[in-house]
Amino acid sequence: MSHPLREPASIQRLAPLTASQRVRERLHSAGTRFHANDNIADYLEDGDLEAIEGEVAAKAQEMLRALVIDVEHDHNTRDTGRRLAKMFVRELFAGRYQQAPEVTEFPNAERLNELMIVGPLRVRSACSHHLCPIMGRVWVGVLPNADSNLIGLSKYARLIDWVMSRPQIQEEAVSQIANLLEQCLKPDGIAVVMEADHYCMHWRGVKDDESKMINSVMRGRFLADPSLRKEFLSLRHRG
Repeated sequence: MSHPLREPASIQRLAPLTASQRVRERLHSAGTRFHANDNIADYLEDGDLEAIEGEVAAKAQEMLRALVIDVEHDHNTRDTGRRLAKMFVRELFAGRYQQAPEVTEFPNAERLNELMIVGPLRVRSACSHHLCPIMGRVWVGVLPNADSNLIGLSKYARLIDWVMSRPQIQEEAVSQIANLLEQCLKPDGIAVVMEADHYCMHWRGVKDDESKMINSVMRGRFLADPSLRKEFLSLRHRG
């Protein structure tokens, strides 16, 4: 029996895309990677972030229901989905959705070419595997040249926080920081050392709360000159 009031499947209206689906389509069309520690601010339009936050809130609340938590009657978790969404989108992972902080660059008028070390700077992130906290410190070594740009000390903290405010893997985070600072400063050498606690080890799994991870990236003169590298690492240990 035919159903004259039912539209054929070929012309049935498709459900409108969600904000996250629209953004993913833009990224796919541009051939742009959007891993957890990538920035996608260039592909967001007005209203997208608010809509994404709403999507995350609804799905986070469903996750709590799947954990058999009575979110309708438990006053402690009734709004947890909304709080999680705001925390992830606006705070912990803001480095994915916001443009890089504005950084005023100054010419190296005095033609400085001596080693400069900034740190320790406090860093906070979350591991991409479990979204558990990463808490640590980072040191930056810069060897400028006459053509290098100089930036204020607070700008190092802002740029590094922008990179770390994403789900991260520490080995990749130090490379991203080095790439960003090389691009801004154009120095003869850049060095980055990070030391961090990983709560995916402290809080779960082996539950070893004494272990830390330390890794480094050396570029330019720091890679080619062992004495410069030794000087940087020696001075960093005094921090």
